[in-house]
Amino acid sequence: MELGLDVQRVDSHAVVDVKGEIDVYTAPKLREKLIELVSEGSYDVVVNLEGVDFLDSTGLGVLVGALKRVKAHDGSLSLVCTQDKILKIFKITGLTKVFPIHGSLEEATGSAAS
Repeated sequence: MELGLDVQRVDSHAVVDVKGEIDVYTAPKLREKLIELVSEGSYDVVVNLEGVDFLDSTGLGVLVGALKRVKAHDGSLSLVCTQDKILKIFKITGLTKVFPIHGSLEEATGSAAS
């Protein structure tokens, strides 16, 4: 399964739209993209998981590693996810306490009209 990664800028955030499966084979591609963003100075990152069909522990490890990288620069890493099967993984692992998980991109970037 191919992993699709598209990066866009929304206000001060770098948004990574992920499509496909994040597993032991595709996670390194996501890791490289997230490292690249941080090294370019993007410390407020949103990972949009709405297009993700599958996420395993390797993918979780990549997200945790990226969170540590942005935190080292006083940044943030938020997730956009509404799929029950993916949310369940975060709940089971206790990572809902680690990652801010939002229901929409607008909510995650704070660009929603209030």
